[in-house]
Amino acid sequence: MAVWTIEVRSLCTAENLTSQCDKLTTMPTTDQTLDEVLSLAAAHFKVARDKLAPDDDFFKTLGIDSLQALDLLTRLENHFRIELPDYELQGVSDFRTLASRIQARR
Repeated sequence: MAVWTIEVRSLCTAENLTSQCDKLTTMPTTDQTLDEVLSLAAAHFKVARDKLAPDDDFFKTLGIDSLQALDLLTRLENHFRIELPDYELQGVSDFRTLASRIQARR
């Protein structure tokens, strides 16, 4: 992924498309990823976004089981266009840790 970013920056500089290129090369922050995760979870399970906090256990807060958590993870993988290996998700049950694992894959 880093190679792609360098190539895009080179292309952008060569073509002087800075405003559009900034959008392509700017990496979202972990806080932005966390906000997206919380918003997507709230929308998926039809709960108010303000009812979810970064350090909440999503199993307890959302009242979901492991199958529903897997469904959420699949939706997050599709949204962020990443793949989260099972070994990286073992023991993850709060939104903040989940967002940091997603951020590491972006």
